[in-house]
Amino acid sequence: MPNLTNAKKALRQNLKRQKKNLAAKTEIKKMIKNARALITAKKDLAKAENMVREIGKKLDKIAKTGYFKKNKSSRLKSRLAKALNKSKKG
Repeated sequence: MPNLTNAKKALRQNLKRQKKNLAAKTEIKKMIKNARALITAKKDLAKAENMVREIGKKLDKIAKTGYFKKNKSSRLKSRLAKALNKSKKG
């Protein structure tokens, strides 16, 4: 445990950030998993398209805050869009 006041505050801040980052990570992973399931099932592609759009917004926000790097969020968005377009055509 930290002894200094500023070290205690830094620990509190780190724990708070850790919770926020973990929540964002689990939320985005669940959303991507659900979107991929809809895309592969080819059932409700309109709903999948809306989910992909929402995921894109969330990924941009996550990249902006610094949890994911910009290229990672771009890569995830690109792969989802590519899979969606492929299932629409086929």
